[in-house]
Amino acid sequence: MYNMQAVVRKSINNATMQFERLGYVANNLANYNTVAYKTSSFEQLMREDGYIDGAIRRNTLQGSIRVSNNPYDIAISGEGYIPVVSPDGETQYTRDGSLKCGKNGYLVTVDDWMIGDGIKIPPNSYKIEIRPNGDVMNYDNAGSLPEKIGTIPIVQFDNPEALEQGHYNKMVYNDESGSPRLVKSEDSIRQYATEVSNVNVYDEVNNLMRLNTSMIASMNLMKVADDMYNKAINIRE
Repeated sequence: MYNMQAVVRKSINNATMQFERLGYVANNLANYNTVAYKTSSFEQLMREDGYIDGAIRRNTLQGSIRVSNNPYDIAISGEGYIPVVSPDGETQYTRDGSLKCGKNGYLVTVDDWMIGDGIKIPPNSYKIEIRPNGDVMNYDNAGSLPEKIGTIPIVQFDNPEALEQGHYNKMVYNDESGSPRLVKSEDSIRQYATEVSNVNVYDEVNNLMRLNTSMIASMNLMKVADDMYNKAINIRE
């Protein structure tokens, strides 16, 4: 049997969890157009003592592939992430294949993180071909033979759903996700393409409406408890 204090505490706990979930829903909607973004959610769990707790879940399903006119753009078909290195030397992992040729001629992400160990595009390059296995081939002119200048590495994790959010659209591994494993001899890269986010707008809007209803109910319950406290105080006086 709950006393009034317990009712208020549980209502506050429920409202806090709903606000936490609301933050993830809002973040998903905000990243609907972010290349290769993966939906995150805060799933509620009911503890034995009646309080609501939660855990972060990440939907790692592949988004659809969109054709691009940028020869540096790539999409990963199937599982896997691209290791990228920050200007400070930090390594993180991404599926965002919207790449470019950086100031120093290296293949980099849109925010200037280097791809793998570094793939330098020759200044006189006529054309770049990125093959399904990740090999990057350079053509000096229209009639020249291709020259391999590097390979875009792809890594996989035992439990990619457990990857933690890193810088911008990147991930960081942990003990639960497992360490990265280099994938060899797998044709999973598509040039002139990027992966669309896997955000389902209809699901997220539905979640938003349900959360709004739940939060209103929690606030109303706390208002009822507050009115009862005020009446009890007036009776004592």
